[in-house]
Amino acid sequence: RIETGMHAASINRIGVDAANRFLVTASDDKTVHVWELPAGRLLRIIRVPIGEGNEGKLDAVAISPDGSTIAAGGWTSTDGLHESIYLFDRESGRLIRRLGGLPIVVLHLVYSSDGRYLAATLFGKNGVRVFSTATYAPAGEDRDYGDSSYGADFDRADKLVTTSLDGFIRLYATGRDGSLRLLAKQKVTGGQQPHDVKFSPDGSRIAVGFFDSTKVAVVQASDLAPLYAPDTTGVNNGNLFSVAWSADGRTLYAGGMAQDANYNRFIRTWADGGRGGYRDIAGAANTIMHILPLRDGGIVYGASDPSFGVIDASGNRKLFTSAAIADYRALHQAFLLSPDGTGVGFAYQSFGKLPARFSLTERKLDGTSGGEPNWRPPETEDNNLHVTDWLNTYSPKLNGTPLKLKQHETSRSLALAPDRSAFLLGTEFSLRLFDRNGAERWRVAVPSVAWAVNISADGRVAVAACGDGTIRWYRMTDGKELLAFFPHADRKRWVAWTPEGYYDASAGAEELIGWHVNNGKDQAADFYPIGQFFEKFYHPKLLAQVLTPEGVQPPTANVRNPVNITKELKRPPLVSITSPNTGASFNTDTVQINVEATDQGGGVEDVRLYQNGKLVSDETRQLTRETTAKTKTFDVTLLPGLNTFRATAFNKDRTESNPAEIKIELRAAEASSDLYILAIGLNEYKNTRYNLNYGRADAQAFADAVEQHGHGIFKQINKRVIFDADATRVNIEAAFTEIIKQARPQDAFVFYYAGHGVMSESDDKNPADFYLVPYEVVRIYGDDGSLRTNGIAARNLRELLKNVRAQKQLIILDACESGGAIETIAMRGASEEKAIMQLARSAGVAVLASAGQDQVATEFGKLGHGVFTYALLKGLSGEADGAPRDGKITIKELEAYINDQVPELTKLYRGKRQDPNSWTRGQDFPIAIR
Repeated sequence: RIETGMHAASINRIGVDAANRFLVTASDDKTVHVWELPAGRLLRIIRVPIGEGNEGKLDAVAISPDGSTIAAGGWTSTDGLHESIYLFDRESGRLIRRLGGLPIVVLHLVYSSDGRYLAATLFGKNGVRVFSTATYAPAGEDRDYGDSSYGADFDRADKLVTTSLDGFIRLYATGRDGSLRLLAKQKVTGGQQPHDVKFSPDGSRIAVGFFDSTKVAVVQASDLAPLYAPDTTGVNNGNLFSVAWSADGRTLYAGGMAQDANYNRFIRTWADGGRGGYRDIAGAANTIMHILPLRDGGIVYGASDPSFGVIDASGNRKLFTSAAIADYRALHQAFLLSPDGTGVGFAYQSFGKLPARFSLTERKLDGTSGGEPNWRPPETEDNNLHVTDWLNTYSPKLNGTPLKLKQHETSRSLALAPDRSAFLLGTEFSLRLFDRNGAERWRVAVPSVAWAVNISADGRVAVAACGDGTIRWYRMTDGKELLAFFPHADRKRWVAWTPEGYYDASAGAEELIGWHVNNGKDQAADFYPIGQFFEKFYHPKLLAQVLTPEGVQPPTANVRNPVNITKELKRPPLVSITSPNTGASFNTDTVQINVEATDQGGGVEDVRLYQNGKLVSDETRQLTRETTAKTKTFDVTLLPGLNTFRATAFNKDRTESNPAEIKIELRAAEASSDLYILAIGLNEYKNTRYNLNYGRADAQAFADAVEQHGHGIFKQINKRVIFDADATRVNIEAAFTEIIKQARPQDAFVFYYAGHGVMSESDDKNPADFYLVPYEVVRIYGDDGSLRTNGIAARNLRELLKNVRAQKQLIILDACESGGAIETIAMRGASEEKAIMQLARSAGVAVLASAGQDQVATEFGKLGHGVFTYALLKGLSGEADGAPRDGKITIKELEAYINDQVPELTKLYRGKRQDPNSWTRGQDFPIAIR
């Protein structure tokens, strides 16, 4: 599942508590989000049990007036016919009750203002149900409906009003036991399909919005007799199906599909309760799905972008939160494919704005253009295969004959097969492949609207751009999903994965997806970010094979047989920090942190603790093995002020747990910070075939630049630079030992290495690992005894870093072939990159590396440095100072600068792009002053 901190599909309904402390949003992405008002800060994500296709999509949500309970419903079964309403504790996210036995999908939920009742309206001819919240037992119902009911509202006297697409508004009185008595049933002038309905605050009037009309109606609450129609002049398309009153009843609001000249959806407000003049306020890029009043006279609304916002009583938008996903609406001819389907051109904004391209084989996301000259848009026209009415209609046709879709399934996109033997239709719910005679070959569910589709020139794969921001590849023979790709809206991060769980990701992007794991129908689901499966499932090379004609090759020692992770998952341990308690304060800087890891079926293999992001050394304590719970004690030294501790554990399959976190305080004056620099530079090797040109100059210049620009940040700067014949493993480790003795927790440490870096080959005794190559290594490949004996493996470097007490750490590796004499050695493949990523992850440090997978780090004589270090030096001189420009260069600012500059410099000087890689774990801290 995608996880950006915001919904990835339509927000269908929202809810607010009586005090307006909390906003809840329910989405087609199968989650409920809980937000803090008025700030809009995310507090919690609640996950319902889900399945393939529609199961788990949430159409309805409500929060009890006291804010304690969240009710959610929608498509909660595999068939849509055996539905439930889930009740969650808002504070913990725990599923506290499931109301089962509903005959069909729940479309709307609403609590009475006194919290005594919960009403649910249903799809089809199934009407309304009312539950008494004392026990949540069924209390009242009306099944005499002719069509679906999307709207319901209680007044302060617990009268209930509902809408139905059968054309009727129904008004009920509720008995003390929650039973329903029908008071009135009327059709309302303005439209044939009433959708939303709201009582005015004083209970005297009812506002009605329509699905099939641009009108809004206001009726008398006592008998549903018509009163007046607000002015909808200028609403010429869409509808205003969602309505709400202000808290004082003086303003009426409505929104829906109605759009302005720029295709943006607006919210119309009327003065005098709908009798007065109107004003249109910017709402969202897509349909306004639900509007609710706030106590201060404003409103909160949710939209299908997805987005949500707050508008104050004066009509000013005070809060707006939108999805961090690409918007593929109206992409169509800008949705390009390379001939073999491994490259895709798309756009981040609707109508093809902000084009970009992604190559799976090159692992590159490029925002400069939408594709290469031979990349093809979807073909949609052919005289002999005439598909019409396929764009935004319910009734696409083949040669004039309607194609059969589900009720309310809108056709959105089309691509004809290159040989014209078939065509692909993307719809609101599905991908459908038809043969040239209109017979359906296969149909697969999509996670959200298939806004654009295409078929590779060789006819092997179909590709869909979906409303959840993903682009997905499918096998043309049977519709099996092969791969998914998600480009974040920041236009930098991306992640790709297979249905089996194997993934590839740019720096910082693995946090964007994770595995949803059900715990049965009566418990909330768990979520494990994909990075917790890093050691077993990060396999870029495997992903590159997925779309090749040969497909994934037989597994090697480095790649396991692809299996579905959800079938074999052994749960990671459940981790807690048992002492001290979060929020505790101390007067002494030495504290013991106790961590407990409980086995959940996969064992407990390792427990780790991170202080302010950096791995805490654990050599003095062993894992205490008990029956199911394992405990470990860590001795830590606190820094003055707030200290954050994060504990994780691994099971025997090396799957990492969700973290436990505490924050504790040391009451002491802030201590001064020193900087330790250890820079290694190699031009000359014992084996002269490995000699380089600028390793020595790079190391010296970097150390000098940090020393020059670090004064004013650090009280004292300690610099050690080691070159060529002195850069042996023994000398490098001895330099580390000195720093380990001297550096304090409040200090900072920077390790810079310019030389060769290489991945060893695995054998029966030794796993493959990334090595820094010191001076005395005489043979890198082949018989690699010299490398294993004299090289510094990433695992060795991790142990050295762990024992450096300085909590602020930066590792810079300008380590690859760098223009040396041996051009044939590929120094940085996927395995090397994975090893360096693991170093950053496990040690809790920031790592900046010079080149990506299968790339050579470039040296260029005119610069007098490697391009990567040249960019570093420019950044340290002040050019990396980003917004807000405060004169300080932080690690993250330096990272962003080199990630922008190195590709451009290498294209300029070498004509071939080089992409640095960075993994910024641990603390961000300033390293230089302009």
